[in-house]
Amino acid sequence: MITRKLFEFDEYIGETVAGVDEAGRGSLAGPVFAACVVLPEFIDGINDSKALLPKRRELLDGQIRAKAVFVGVGTASVEEILRLNILNASLLAMKRAAEGAVCDLILVDGKQAFDSDKRMECLPKGDRTSYAVAAASIVAKVARDKYMTELDKLYPEYGFARHKGYGTAEHYAAILRCGASDVHRKHFLRSLQDHA
Repeated sequence: MITRKLFEFDEYIGETVAGVDEAGRGSLAGPVFAACVVLPEFIDGINDSKALLPKRRELLDGQIRAKAVFVGVGTASVEEILRLNILNASLLAMKRAAEGAVCDLILVDGKQAFDSDKRMECLPKGDRTSYAVAAASIVAKVARDKYMTELDKLYPEYGFARHKGYGTAEHYAAILRCGASDVHRKHFLRSLQDHA
């Protein structure tokens, strides 16, 4: 039912729509990821990635990639996040994800657009409104979760495979115990003493 409403929203626009969303903006570690998806075919179950269990996201990610006209994934590194700030780094990741997308309109989750020669509209809570944006939220989330799981092999002391870099009690305790690594967004850790 939810998926059908999202799909009908995009269909009502009457143009080829690309959805763009990011993952990892609020994380304490690792890059921010973004995805751009053009998906004119209906796939039941697509929804805001945050409303889906991990196994369901992974299943849908495979279906989206098999049926989409375009799937692009872009990232912005920890260094770019530190240099540009998280908002601008997220927009950069979105721009990278959308490069090469063939569409009439880009719908961007949120209130800020990125630089593009394509027509674009910002859609706050777009992952709960637009089918293409919800699909992009799934692709971005699955791609980033896989990256953080791989990062866990290099930094096993932090538990990235479990919390994906977000500020859980376990993660804060690991930072206090081991210090911040070179994949941590160090300016995000200023309030760390509050968790000591």
